[in-house]
Amino acid sequence: MATTPKVPGPAKSPSHQPAQKPNSDDGGTVLLERRTLRTEPPQMYQVVLLNDDYTPMEFVVLVLQEFFNKDRETATQIMLKIHLDGKGVCGVYSKDIAATKVDQVTESALKNGHPLQCVSEPVE
Repeated sequence: MATTPKVPGPAKSPSHQPAQKPNSDDGGTVLLERRTLRTEPPQMYQVVLLNDDYTPMEFVVLVLQEFFNKDRETATQIMLKIHLDGKGVCGVYSKDIAATKVDQVTESALKNGHPLQCVSEPVE
């Protein structure tokens, strides 16, 4: 008993095709309409250190240098702002990066026995 080989039929077109706009000359040419998408930049968050009466100023300077890549002079200026104003901005980042910075600072403070608090706030 011999079997006949199956001949493939015409290729099926995909069910999802881009929107097409026919050309006005009816020459069989098809033009695709291009649309530009505009996305807004992501919401940014500022990382803020809060003042307390127990964390040594030198530790705050070290945190600013280690986690926020500040030089000693800039870190000292930010530390004094935190001390005088009650809080100071350490940097502005995307949401995930800001959350990571807050976690790193909080973990380092706890590890070293300091009650230093760090929060992130949306930039308005």
